Amino acid sequence: MPTPSRVEIDESNAQFRGAWRMFALGGASGEVVERPDIYIAAGHVTWSMMNAAFLRAPVDSEQALAAAAASAARYFSAGRHGWSFVVCDDWLAPSVRDSAPSILAWYGLTSGMPVTGMVADRLAPPIHPQAPFNVRPVTDTWGRQAVADINAHCYDVPQHFGREALDLDTLYTPDCQGFVACRDEEAAASTVVLRVDSAAYVALVATQPRHRRQGAAEAVMRHALAKARQDWGTERTVLHATSAGEPVYTRLGYRPVTRFRMYLAPPPDQG
Repeated sequence: MPTPSRVEIDESNAQFRGAWRMFALGGASGEVVERPDIYIAAGHVTWSMMNAAFLRAPVDSEQALAAAAASAARYFSAGRHGWSFVVCDDWLAPSVRDSAPSILAWYGLTSGMPVTGMVADRLAPPIHPQAPFNVRPVTDTWGRQAVADINAHCYDVPQHFGREALDLDTLYTPDCQGFVACRDEEAAASTVVLRVDSAAYVALVATQPRHRRQGAAEAVMRHALAKARQDWGTERTVLHATSAGEPVYTRLGYRPVTRFRMYLAPPPDQG
């Protein structure tokens, strides 16, 4: 497997920011704020993962990381929701990487979910016959709520968190398409694919527990990316994988590029 290049690491950061930009601007209250040291994509919703701050560039000192965190904390302190700070390991100098948890703790941020930035120039051929799932595009309230509910359940947040952030007809556009894999009319798995720059970014891949290990996630992803190729002409695809999802993506032909950690802060009145 080739060693990831700096270009690919930077692409993984840009894709993360670009996808969250689309999620933020897809809501009625969302906004994007670009500052010299920090990029904020805030949905202004209860689910803190959807109110995110990102570094704009690599940092080589503890002072630079602290300044970026302080800038983001000031922004979110004016609101009423929790938020997240997404940090790429390869964008931190080694000495900063070791001290990052203690630096960010000063701003109410606790170490949360690690994810792996992955990329595929094209998907690997299927190993097994296609799983018997019917894949539906998201075109109505049922589809939007299926994506929201499956992800809320899998990320262990209340159902209304997911619906507030994702049950939005303004989110789904020609550049942001959702899909739901169904079995016997029951929603089993979901994915959303977004056109970010020249790649197809895959997000919100989740499977209901009773349908896991049956090929639902692979079925819905392959369908979504085939539609992306058809509509956008994009072959290259990027995603950020949880530890549970990484083996699935590896089988599909993705390879790891870099690691991220999503630090979480509570709402201002709880911090």
